[in-house]
Amino acid sequence: MSAIVVDNLSKSFGAVKALDSVSFEVERGELFGLIGPDGAGKTTLFRLLTTLLNPDEGGAVVDGYDIVKDYLSIRSRVGYMPGRFSLYPDLTVEENLDFFAALFGVTVEESYDLVAPIYSHIEPFRTRRAGKLSGGMKQKLALSCALIHRPSVLFLDEPTTGVDAVSRSEFWDMLAGLKERGITILVSTPYMDEASRCDRIALCNEGRILGVDTPQGIVERFDSPLYAVSADNMFALLESSRKVEGVEECYPFGEAHHLVANEKFDLERYKTQLSDIENLNIVPTKPTIEDMFIKLMKR
Repeated sequence: MSAIVVDNLSKSFGAVKALDSVSFEVERGELFGLIGPDGAGKTTLFRLLTTLLNPDEGGAVVDGYDIVKDYLSIRSRVGYMPGRFSLYPDLTVEENLDFFAALFGVTVEESYDLVAPIYSHIEPFRTRRAGKLSGGMKQKLALSCALIHRPSVLFLDEPTTGVDAVSRSEFWDMLAGLKERGITILVSTPYMDEASRCDRIALCNEGRILGVDTPQGIVERFDSPLYAVSADNMFALLESSRKVEGVEECYPFGEAHHLVANEKFDLERYKTQLSDIENLNIVPTKPTIEDMFIKLMKR
């Protein structure tokens, strides 16, 4: 049986539909990513799956337990790291860890082998107040506290938001280590580059799931010719490209623009129509998860 089964889950807040008939499954021991921007419904979904909210419609099962009927069983079996730092800032690193261990009726010593690879990074600062830690250290402390009772399923809501690039990379290395220990991990992130670190991903936007597949599988769904275009005046290039017949989409993408073409696109005609754009350069390029996400959003 899958570790997480989400079946047509919906949740509204007044007139705002935060989740709209969301369905997917996460296999046991899988590192599964929810990829999408702010407002996509990721946090609402996490709060439903960790029994902090009840759904309006649909249902879900976590580790074999129903999120409404069996909420107490779920709370003892999952670890949850919310998007905002939610530990006690006036307690020290050590005191926070001891508190969460006591909350679940365990000791730090019992679970130290599980948290050691993470906690060892901040253990030299165990007497420092949590509120005085850097972003990366707060992240490691929060993850240690979420793991202290040896959960079977771990929920991480945008855990790398607001931390530096090095800490982000270290954090994903830690998740890979936890996956090897058999823990099922559901992680959300707005960073498309982190999607490649997951076994499978769900692209989500405005409360809906746009697609579920492996990162490579998502990219392989991109079925249109794609070009990287650049010039001296990038804004003029963007505006002019969008007016050419056969250009389905053109959008900024790093140092270039990505141009999505359809069957009516003719490369030579494109160059002719943009002959007044200085130093125009257009070359075929490979799609990324972000390109596929934009394509699915437009559809």
